[in-house]
Amino acid sequence: MKIIDRHVSLSVLLTAFLGVLILSLVLVLGNIFKELLNVLVNNPEVPILSVLWFLALVLPFSLTFTIPWGFLTAILLVFGRMSADSELIALKANGISVPRTSAPVLLISVALTLVCFWINADVAPRSEQAMTRAIVDIATSNPTALFRADEIVDAFPDRRVYVGSKNGDRLQDIIVFEMDDDFRAVKMIHAEEGELTPDIENSRLLLRLFDARFERRDKNDPNDISKIQQGIVMQQGVFPLSLEKFFGEHQTNRRLSSYTLPELWNLLASTEGKKHLETLVELNKRISVSLSCIAFALIAIPLGVTTHRKETSVGFAISLVVAFSYFFFILMADTFRGHAEAFPQFLIWIPNVLFITVGVWLFRRLARN
Repeated sequence: MKIIDRHVSLSVLLTAFLGVLILSLVLVLGNIFKELLNVLVNNPEVPILSVLWFLALVLPFSLTFTIPWGFLTAILLVFGRMSADSELIALKANGISVPRTSAPVLLISVALTLVCFWINADVAPRSEQAMTRAIVDIATSNPTALFRADEIVDAFPDRRVYVGSKNGDRLQDIIVFEMDDDFRAVKMIHAEEGELTPDIENSRLLLRLFDARFERRDKNDPNDISKIQQGIVMQQGVFPLSLEKFFGEHQTNRRLSSYTLPELWNLLASTEGKKHLETLVELNKRISVSLSCIAFALIAIPLGVTTHRKETSVGFAISLVVAFSYFFFILMADTFRGHAEAFPQFLIWIPNVLFITVGVWLFRRLARN
């Protein structure tokens, strides 16, 4: 039996490792394009080490999904091949039932559940916090990365900045709008060229403008262009741009997914209303998703045996359908996490209850046959 247990365990673990590796690569690249595309496009000189560090930080977050999915795919492929090659029939002829053959896989599912819980509870949130800091560091290491050609930048609380084009570290055709409390432009500065210097200690950028022309609008009616007053012309001037809003969006307003499990418990005790419900859903999500490895093991073993196919494409197709069905409920619960009438804290548990129930039923029927 030790030889058989070792054979099944190694087959599942090796296939699962390859599946997790491929799926993680896809998700990591997706997150790279989502989070860093703007920065990389506008700042092609970002150090490769910074990008690699960002890749490493995205990986734990991806593992919360790819470990269960890769494990599911591995079970379907391994047991589908064993069924197609009549290995299970040969084992049964020697008195070894399918449930006994599946025992090491079920033990692996429990171990992976504990690993996923650890990642969901601590590793992934800490990685997301570090990932947010990495985005800020990459962006502010070269401040011109915050500006895109022919777009208005609204990352500053009292100013809007338009940049017509960029030439290396130089910004060209710059228009700076100074806003009032009602977000109306009361002063406009136009410059042919400018350059940026970071002043991170004071949470600001210093924008040095060359050949700047000023115009002031009427405070009471800034939209009336007939009341625009032309101001002075400066050969050179320095204007501070506060980064408090930029830092606040990336560091202060944390997403719930960046809270560790103890932090979520503390937040749950100190909030109420919609925020309390969202925190409760996130807490349940961490636990529920971790149990997906057990749910997938129970349903994948009977499916893999009954398909009697060893083609990789068939296994991947079935795993895609099963995984999509499971994570669809998770996405639905996330969508309604702020709606108490939808009971999202219970909705998040539907896929586990459904998959474990169906998996146990299929497993018992397979054992009888």
